[in-house]
Amino acid sequence: MSDNTQLWEKTLSSIEGELSRANFSTWFKNTIIIKQDDGMVIVGVPNEFVKDWLQNKFHKTILRSLRNLSEHIRGVEYLVHKVEDSKTVRPQDGKVVFNQQTELPLNDLYVNREDGLNPRYTFDNFIIGSFNELAYAASQAILQKVGTNVYNPLFIYGKTGLGKTHLIQAIGNQIKKHHPGKKVFYITSEKFTIDYVNSVSQGSKAMSVFKEKYRKYDLFIMDDIQFLSNKEKTQEELFHIFNELYNNNKQIVFSSDQHPNYIPTLENRLKSRFSSGMIVDVQEPEYESRLAILRAKAEVNDFCPPVEIIEYLASSVQGNIRELEGLLNGIICQSQLKNKHLTLAEIKPFIKNTAKPKKLLSVKEIVKVVCDFYNIQEDYVYEKTRRKEVLKPRQVAMFILREDFNISYPTIGQKLGGRDHTTVMHSCDKIKTDMKNDLSLIQEVDQIRAMF
Repeated sequence: MSDNTQLWEKTLSSIEGELSRANFSTWFKNTIIIKQDDGMVIVGVPNEFVKDWLQNKFHKTILRSLRNLSEHIRGVEYLVHKVEDSKTVRPQDGKVVFNQQTELPLNDLYVNREDGLNPRYTFDNFIIGSFNELAYAASQAILQKVGTNVYNPLFIYGKTGLGKTHLIQAIGNQIKKHHPGKKVFYITSEKFTIDYVNSVSQGSKAMSVFKEKYRKYDLFIMDDIQFLSNKEKTQEELFHIFNELYNNNKQIVFSSDQHPNYIPTLENRLKSRFSSGMIVDVQEPEYESRLAILRAKAEVNDFCPPVEIIEYLASSVQGNIRELEGLLNGIICQSQLKNKHLTLAEIKPFIKNTAKPKKLLSVKEIVKVVCDFYNIQEDYVYEKTRRKEVLKPRQVAMFILREDFNISYPTIGQKLGGRDHTTVMHSCDKIKTDMKNDLSLIQEVDQIRAMF
């Protein structure tokens, strides 16, 4: 029995204790460690549905279990493979044994080790809707004039799972395709930090190599910039790299889960650099976009469920794209296991039990969040006052109660000091209108929404 097989047996045994038998059997059957490479573990999975599910739902659990068994493991990647007679067998003693009779293909690994890009992330399979059209337009502008445009740097922010990584990597892949002579590099802020710390610990020579490495690119992409919070020395090094690249007309792209001005302990000089270019947000997709995303995902997987299934899923799940696709993958997998298309009645319990539950908040709790954000006393919102410092927070609270929590106008008015429903309607319409032209208001509302 190989070391990889033994490692995966022990990993599965650890994971199995945390899951129901059905969950474990559905998502970990016919999985195997294909290869270990420089601290990266390559896990073979039977299809795209399982691959996406493990990445989105169980990645942290898998990585934690592997690292508990072997400290040198630093990451996990998942590879779809086609293997004849490759099965997971559980004998009487409870151990997992793999019967592997076919060599697994390794030439389909997705991440390019030289530039960090995933070639699957392209504009060809990127769904555009009102929720991301501004970010998409900015990315297209970059392609026309790399590094010498008003979109340098480009900073894209939004909640997790909304396609930011897909978009910024698509920029890199497009540049590679049409400008093969340009050097492109993608990295997460976490990996950048690890690289920096390792270089510091290895001495001045390693640090010189580090500095040169990141100054040679024509397109530098950094994901999840928010993780640089509290990392002063890493921020300082990024600041110097940014200046070198920018002064030499090199394109820089960042992503974050929030606007740079709201990232805690992010240096002001970095915030200033980020603001010198274009900052755009990606919002949660509306119904039409969710429908388009689901249809595209189903088509890619040769899955043609009844239209009512896709429509129900799009209308029932209003979370991020990753959650939406994960639920579709689960439905596809269940259909495969049962060898038939599920009916609407069959998927409703699945969605109810699998979808992330919505946070239940009272009107008072929502108002408190808004008041805390604007630093005013809660009592002011309920009083009969039209002071400027109170009027705006009250209108924003009404807007969020209506738009995000679907509370009726009369109920909002009654809860917020016994106001008439027409007052609430006017407040909601005013915030909605102002948000079309006021970027700072859009950012304020986004930040408040992220606090729920």
